[in-house]
Amino acid sequence: MALTPSSMMPLGTPAPGFSLPDVVSDKMISLADARGAKGTVVMFICAHCPYVIHIQQEIVRVVKDYQDQGVDFVAISSNDVEKYPNDAPEKLKEQAKQVGFTFPYLYDESQDVAKAYQAECTPDFFLFDENNLCVYRGRMDEATPGNGKPVNGKDLRAALDALIAGRQIFEEQFPSMGCNIKWK
Repeated sequence: MALTPSSMMPLGTPAPGFSLPDVVSDKMISLADARGAKGTVVMFICAHCPYVIHIQQEIVRVVKDYQDQGVDFVAISSNDVEKYPNDAPEKLKEQAKQVGFTFPYLYDESQDVAKAYQAECTPDFFLFDENNLCVYRGRMDEATPGNGKPVNGKDLRAALDALIAGRQIFEEQFPSMGCNIKWK
């Protein structure tokens, strides 16, 4: 694993479209299917990354707290499963069931979606408003394995609270840090 920061897609960028298989339901899910009335969180995660494992229970709590407020969530895994078989679709499905994910968990075999989003690491979070424009990108909070910071979703929660309330989202946003996406 190589510690990698997110690339921080420019704010105002339209959400790139996608249509990918959901590892849990086996249905094809598009961006239109995943959109929330007030906003959409697209997160790049995977099953084996210690940075994702460290925060995955907080991801579940954030989704629970905001899903009924008009925000929908979708996770995407784009890792090369030939070199990293622990991120194969069946392993992602196990992770989703074990952790309690209640959102689509998509597999980006071609890695085209990760490239379109300029995703660099897992986890990597992108928040799009009701017009599908990027209003937040980066970390969920400052917690990483071993740094002693609380796993509380502070940064993502603040962005979601502002979006729902119709307030300006803070301009200072910090990149996520995690394992690099395992490119083919």
